[in-house]
Amino acid sequence: MTKRNTIIYWIATVWLALGMISTGAVQLLRMKEGQGGLDSIKHLSYPIYILTLLGVWKVLGVIAVLIPKLPLLKEWAYAGFFFVVTGAMFSHVAAGDAISTTLPALLLLILIFVSWYFRPVDRKVGSVNQ
Repeated sequence: MTKRNTIIYWIATVWLALGMISTGAVQLLRMKEGQGGLDSIKHLSYPIYILTLLGVWKVLGVIAVLIPKLPLLKEWAYAGFFFVVTGAMFSHVAAGDAISTTLPALLLLILIFVSWYFRPVDRKVGSVNQ
């Protein structure tokens, strides 16, 4: 892996982790405002308990992506992030919200793909150092 790819990976991964931790914290603390907060969940007609589930999954996903080894777990974390973010985007569009409400989720989606694509070989499924 080139130095450039390593830098791209870590920048995208750190920003992804910060985005997921911050939205996960908003959900776990059941804050009214903020991306994925209580007001947003009520507006989308989801049950309130989904905040806890999403918040815990996001925090666990960040841990899985950041710790060394366990490449299969990382794949699942990236897949989970993809499902959560695309689900949020679809939910806002289906609820009739402006497309601009999906921009934070779109940014996270881009970071998911960049982090996943540029991850080091030892963090990929099928790597020799599993």
